Amino acid sequence: MAIKPAYVKKTAKILMERYPDAFGDDFEHNKDVVTELTNIESKGVRNRIAGYVTSKQGATVEA
Repeated sequence: MAIKPAYVKKTAKILMERYPDAFGDDFEHNKDVVTELTNIESKGVRNRIAGYVTSKQGATVEA
């Protein structure tokens, strides 16, 4: 697995801190939430952020 760029981690961290209840462990839902909460126009960047959030949410659920 590749290491995520810093801007993906930083944006995801900010979103998860500001809206902790908005995200879950479903990628499709998180993708929609990222679209609503940000003005990111790039589909690839949006998906990377949503994927990173999903992986982090899954890690907190398992722990």
